[in-house]
Amino acid sequence: MAQPLALALDVPETTGDEDSLEPSPYEENEVHDSFHRLIQEQSLRVAEEGLELLPLVPGRGHQTLPGPEGAPVLSTATLRILASMPSRTIGRSRGAIISQYYNRTVRLRRRSSRPLLGNVLRSARPSLRLYDLELDSTILEEDEKRSLLVKELQGLSVAQRDHMVRNMPLSLGEKRWLREKSWSPKGKRRDQQGRRGAFSCCSRLRYSCMLALHSLGLALLSGLYAARPWRYALKQIGGQFGSSVLSYFLFLKTLLAFNTLLLLPLLAFLVGVQAAFPPDPAGPVPTFSGLELLTGGGRFTHTVMYYGYYSNTTLSQSCDSPLEGGQCSPRQGSLLYNMPLAYLFTMGATFFITCIVLVYSMSHSFGESYRVGSTKGIHALTVFCSWDYKVTQKRASRVQQDSICTQLKELLAEWHLRERPRSVCGQLRQVVVLGLGWLLCLGSTMGCIVAVLTFSEVMIQRPASGHQGVEMLALPLVVSVLNLGASYLFRGLATLEQHDSPVLEVYTAICRNLILKMAVLGVLCYHWLGRRVAALQGHCWEDFVGQELYRFMVVDFIFMLLDSLFGEWVWRLISEKKLKRKQKPEFDIARNVLDLIYGQTLTWLGVLFSPLLPAVQILRLLLLFHIKKASLMANCQAPRRPWLASHMSTVFLTLLCFPSFLGAAVFLCYAVWQVRPSSTCGPFRTLNTMYEAGTVWVRRLEHAGSGASWLPWLHHFLVENTFFLFLASALLLAVIYLNIQVVRGQRKIIGLLKEQIRNEGEDKIFLINKLHSVYDEEGRSRSGRTQETTCAIPPSRPKDGGDRKELCNPSHHDPEGRDLDLRSPQDMAVE
Repeated sequence: MAQPLALALDVPETTGDEDSLEPSPYEENEVHDSFHRLIQEQSLRVAEEGLELLPLVPGRGHQTLPGPEGAPVLSTATLRILASMPSRTIGRSRGAIISQYYNRTVRLRRRSSRPLLGNVLRSARPSLRLYDLELDSTILEEDEKRSLLVKELQGLSVAQRDHMVRNMPLSLGEKRWLREKSWSPKGKRRDQQGRRGAFSCCSRLRYSCMLALHSLGLALLSGLYAARPWRYALKQIGGQFGSSVLSYFLFLKTLLAFNTLLLLPLLAFLVGVQAAFPPDPAGPVPTFSGLELLTGGGRFTHTVMYYGYYSNTTLSQSCDSPLEGGQCSPRQGSLLYNMPLAYLFTMGATFFITCIVLVYSMSHSFGESYRVGSTKGIHALTVFCSWDYKVTQKRASRVQQDSICTQLKELLAEWHLRERPRSVCGQLRQVVVLGLGWLLCLGSTMGCIVAVLTFSEVMIQRPASGHQGVEMLALPLVVSVLNLGASYLFRGLATLEQHDSPVLEVYTAICRNLILKMAVLGVLCYHWLGRRVAALQGHCWEDFVGQELYRFMVVDFIFMLLDSLFGEWVWRLISEKKLKRKQKPEFDIARNVLDLIYGQTLTWLGVLFSPLLPAVQILRLLLLFHIKKASLMANCQAPRRPWLASHMSTVFLTLLCFPSFLGAAVFLCYAVWQVRPSSTCGPFRTLNTMYEAGTVWVRRLEHAGSGASWLPWLHHFLVENTFFLFLASALLLAVIYLNIQVVRGQRKIIGLLKEQIRNEGEDKIFLINKLHSVYDEEGRSRSGRTQETTCAIPPSRPKDGGDRKELCNPSHHDPEGRDLDLRSPQDMAVE
């Protein structure tokens, strides 16, 4: 068994006046100074138990301790000063807390006039060195202090006792025990009687109902939380496949939120109102055949799903005999609802809200992604600080373990990538290969654009009577085949290019697929608003465009399912069964993300012609989430080259905002301001443009001369005047620019603060070294004075001069480091 350590620690004695000098416990700004005696007691006990110091070497009054490699060796005095620092001594054990409160209550008992209890000591943060500060040697001493504290609490009022127990830095179990023990038997009986008398049967029933409703609400909230498809899947995906694959599913979750925000106003102000006041059918309604799920026509044309179903009347609660032009004459006091005006303003408001939320999400994501200035030391933080000790289930523990392991792989891969530069010849060869790849990609994109344009012209030449059949799926099929084939071509080129960075490879693939899809959508927009409007004169071209966009969404979803089936599942079976390889295909992040952006762009393009298209997109995204998750878990493997996707969410939102949303907004603005609506269907059938609905309403307000005369002025200066539009656009761009500059400034400030923290650490090391050198000099001066006294006054004269010379000849050092020679002048003369 190890022998107990003999330690010596010079602790200054305390006088009895310190109690009177100790500040009051009610002064919050000086509350830590009241622990002076307790800190000294803890330092003494810790030193005696051998936690801070090592045993002194006999014969020396100054002892230095060995430190780790590269660290300075510190003396006992230095360690004693370091142990007295607030960061080392502010930690409290349970016994120390009870002892401190006991001492305080004893002092309060001695005072003649007891003041009201104010704010008592708050919880002290735990010790940074994790010392065992259980200072009481026996449990009896702690129990005695606890019992005295209970007696003191019993002498206080109920409010003071509750306030004091609540602010004690103890666990809930300790607080509950003190609260129960501090109640006197008389107080307990009085409390029980008061409770029985204060609450009647009605009050108890009311409180029981309130508690039941509260519990039911919490249960419903927890059920809604558990019903979310990403409740557990996101953690599992991030743990097994890394942040790069996780960014795809996070982006899908973001699109669900955007479509929900877009759908709710449409349901409230358009779809719900028109469903409550359905118009008279213009002809026989076809029966449902099932083919409408693919083509979007047939029975769906006579529902609230498309533009042509909505009326151009002023809806009311009841309607008398209709007037000429289909207008309804409302009775006196009925609710008026102008459907054309509601249609126009609801579409404009939803797009404006979506724009604001999208810009805010993009700026917030930019701030979250780029706010951290440096990742130095992130490996150590991941190793030592990533584990969540609240995790108790085996499944959750396994997910967290996989997540930490994948995160370390990504960090190490990024670090190795920075440490491995490429030679000049290798860089030149890569630039040449990359240029040839881009030329081939741009050439294939041009070929796809020409093919789509040619096939769309062929579809226009076909008779309009056949636009209800299956052949209308031809154009969506051609576009989807070209998109899928070009994406696989781009992926093969990326494999041949052999990018050093997987991040650069993903960004290159995203740019190529984005150029292809946006170019194809541009050709389709020209086909719909430029060619189809002229070819469908006398027909409801808005319904045709809405059906066309619905067909594009359905066919694109089918191709995504086929890609998951044949591109991942069949390829995995071939690789495992035929090729006898254990490698699975990787999840193509770039192509799948661009498919999501492509589908969302179709939704924004068609929401004017099909108000329920966001509902179709929500259903599509939910199915896609489960299908992609199942295919990912069964058929795909983690990226062979892990990489940290720290900025992918920001990139995806940026692409969703500028090419996608901005293009859809330009398309819809052109349709509202320039294209003539159909004269046979829709809420704008009697107008030259959709925008005239607002102008007609403003003119009616001017002629009516009602109290809302400010609305025409507001419409004239804010809507018709282009200056306000340019001003709003300039302000929006200025806000985005200022937000980016603020984030950049925050990054610079964080870098400066980190540099200041490093400088503070260097200052502390410098001061500790200086303090150590001062104590070394003091120790050498003490030893020098001891040797000088021994040589000047020897205990007895030696018989010969040799022994005497051996006693006094050694060189000594004064406190300033100079050599001292203590020999007599006669001895120096003999020599």
